[in-house]
Amino acid sequence: MSDFKVPVNDYLFLFNDVLDMQQKYQRVEGGDQATPDMLEAIFTEGAKFCENEVAPLYQSGDDGCQWNQGDVTTPSGFKEAYSKYIESGWPSLTGSQEFGGQGLPTSVSSAFNEMLNTANWAWAMYPGLSEGAVATLEDHGTDEQKSTYLSKLISGVWSGTMCLTEAHCGTDLAQMKTKAVPNEDGSYKINGTKIFISAGEHDLTENIVHIVLAKLPDAPEGTKGISLFIIPKFLPAADGSVGERNGVNCGSIEHKMGIHGNATAVLNFDDATGYLIGSPHSGLSAMFTYMNVARIGTASQGTAAAERSYQGASAYAVERLAMRSISGVKNPEGPADPIVCHPDVRKMLLTQRVIAEGSRAMVCYASQFADLYTSAKTKEEQEYGESRLGFCTPILKGFITEQGVIAANYGVQVFGGHGYIKEWGMEQILRDSRIATIYEGTTGIQALDLIGRKTLMDKFKQLKIFTSEMRQFVMPLLLSTKTSRAMRKYAWKTLKMSLKWRYLALRMALQAKRNKDSVGAGSVDFLMFSGYAFMAYMWMQMAAKAEQKLNSSEGDSRFNQDKLISAEFFFERYLPQSSAHAKTISANLGSLMDMPNSYFADS
Repeated sequence: MSDFKVPVNDYLFLFNDVLDMQQKYQRVEGGDQATPDMLEAIFTEGAKFCENEVAPLYQSGDDGCQWNQGDVTTPSGFKEAYSKYIESGWPSLTGSQEFGGQGLPTSVSSAFNEMLNTANWAWAMYPGLSEGAVATLEDHGTDEQKSTYLSKLISGVWSGTMCLTEAHCGTDLAQMKTKAVPNEDGSYKINGTKIFISAGEHDLTENIVHIVLAKLPDAPEGTKGISLFIIPKFLPAADGSVGERNGVNCGSIEHKMGIHGNATAVLNFDDATGYLIGSPHSGLSAMFTYMNVARIGTASQGTAAAERSYQGASAYAVERLAMRSISGVKNPEGPADPIVCHPDVRKMLLTQRVIAEGSRAMVCYASQFADLYTSAKTKEEQEYGESRLGFCTPILKGFITEQGVIAANYGVQVFGGHGYIKEWGMEQILRDSRIATIYEGTTGIQALDLIGRKTLMDKFKQLKIFTSEMRQFVMPLLLSTKTSRAMRKYAWKTLKMSLKWRYLALRMALQAKRNKDSVGAGSVDFLMFSGYAFMAYMWMQMAAKAEQKLNSSEGDSRFNQDKLISAEFFFERYLPQSSAHAKTISANLGSLMDMPNSYFADS
């Protein structure tokens, strides 16, 4: 596998030019620290850490973790890299200064986390899960809980997990069976088993803080009867150090398709001592704080799959010689032409690249609302950020992870037979990327959330805000006589996407009145169309800024020209795929629902 290089210039272009994060940082606490110089320093040093310490462990980490009588040993080098991670202060970038954090906006760590994910996805999941635990405690924890756990979690000395799933219920948490019984001292006795717990057991930190869903004895039926608890692996001692072992044990780790370097644990809670977070029976709403953080992180894993796969495939395509170009010899001194000359290979490489760069812009765009949600200076701004982020989240998680798998698959294809061989690392990217479409809610779950809760139940409010913003951006370009022909064409396509997005939502609402199954039948296609529309808006902004900088001779002309090349491919050859999703949304429902269940049982 080729050496991984963090695209630092791309992050700086998005933060400083496209999204103008400096202006947006004025609305959040800690934003004054994130100056352009500070961002460049963080991204540059972060890139060095990712490239030198974490990326070299990617392929070797695929050998996997080892389980022995409840203890888990991570792959060689993981623990040493994690120690350097703590020593360098990376876990504390955006943590509260009250508890030892640096207090920077969430968007800064979001960008750094994508670097980590791309360098070594399995390794990055260990500290990545802690961020959700921190966010949950900051929003819902008591003062005592915050003082006990936050400084340890923010420093990275302790790590966190999220424990939702049980073997019999999967995503349907209403069926969960884990029980919590009150103790006289105000704590709770927890019994149950959770599965698929990423980073649930490992040797990187001295303690692991599990955030766990369970039901109290008087819990009402369904999801309204779920409460949230802190259950540490080791109970904290009075002085804040690690105390006695709690009743939490790792029964096994899963044997998985990918991310072998991360321990996906089965956790048994046997009379484990837990502490209630928030109010009784309000655990699911509190857990959504964790879920929103996790879903943004998962979306960036889709970006990571595209970026890492593109870097490997493009380096190989330039060097690999095979056949002659159909338009004429390009390498007369060699026995064949580089495969990068062949149109099909170029199409795959360009697809990978526009997915990586477009989805990175989508995550960065949404991170401005995460900043408001976590650190806005006013309550109104916080609520605005929460609503905007809530609409973006299912699109980010569902669309980007699906596109990441497509990009990773193309990476294998560019290598041909060599892509299927372990030594090149391309098949590992594909295996690793597949889980991102499943955990933190499958693509189907994200799609129902988007069309149901975030669109129809919201009465199209957030959709109207987003599409209005798209139109406000492109209309001046369409009306200006100075707009180039190419930019005018991109602006017109972006405008049409915004209008069609609203139309499709309205059409689904009308279909739902006739048959509610139509919502489920068209939801994934609606989500995918939404993703293409969202990404079109991002590529429109990037192309407009790149052309502006070229015309005024600002910045790196090669970088800006490359953006325009990618934008042209996006609008001409990538965006048209959205049309198939638009048509499928309204396809005959009978072709999906009219056959009996026995149709699927018969062989």
